[in-house]
Amino acid sequence: QGMRRLDQLLSSLGYCSRREAMAFVKEGRVKLDGVVLKRSDQRVDSALITVDDLPLEAPEGLLAMLHKPVGYACTHSEDEGPNIYELLPSHWPDRNPVVTSVGRLDKDTSGLLLVTDIGDLVHRFTSPKAEVEKVYLAELDRELDPQLVEIFAKGDLMLRGEEKPCLPARLEIVSPKTARLTITEGRYHQVRRMFASQGWHVEKLHRERFGPHELGDLAETGQPREQAGRVADLLHDLAHHPEALQQLADLHRVTTGAAGDAAGDL
Repeated sequence: QGMRRLDQLLSSLGYCSRREAMAFVKEGRVKLDGVVLKRSDQRVDSALITVDDLPLEAPEGLLAMLHKPVGYACTHSEDEGPNIYELLPSHWPDRNPVVTSVGRLDKDTSGLLLVTDIGDLVHRFTSPKAEVEKVYLAELDRELDPQLVEIFAKGDLMLRGEEKPCLPARLEIVSPKTARLTITEGRYHQVRRMFASQGWHVEKLHRERFGPHELGDLAETGQPREQAGRVADLLHDLAHHPEALQQLADLHRVTTGAAGDAAGDL
């Protein structure tokens, strides 16, 4: 992004308001290449700035992995109860552009979410053309029929109220009442509706993977819900990995298999 005014930079990254940046500077909290800055209107290189001796957090764009617990909505509205943005570091919601989830998981679904302030990534990931694989683990209300594997894979499954059939999906029966489903679309409540169309009710739903990104150790938290739902770590800081934007945009080209979901409230 080149040189930017310090107060504008800190404000856009959620550290403080532009007016508060003056206090940050006065208190000696902001340094440029190790030297304490004296003016908040000075134009600076974000890569050389530290606040409280720490580098700026993802100054060129944020992309992070979140393990969403059940009970949190993927919305900025406060009218729907607890939301995922309450789980993020306190200054992230103040970033501009705003931090948002890539697609959604409904309140009753847990698992992997990506959050970002890069609008282009959101669009590319959730575009119907992207066909990014997502993998879900579902617990059903009764024993599964092996015939579901073929039914979901054929690509002709129609959902109520839809005009086009679902794209082929890969179903693996893990245990009598547990299945792993990979889809490449993002229709409303798609996973639940796919099973419901065949007479099964999804009692628990958990997303394990989004494209090449997996929960990994995050899926084995063994911690209270508030810690299980924390942001694990930055997957990419695009300031240091400029090639990441293209890699992430092209996820659908490098994933394997025939299935995953793209954007929907599943």
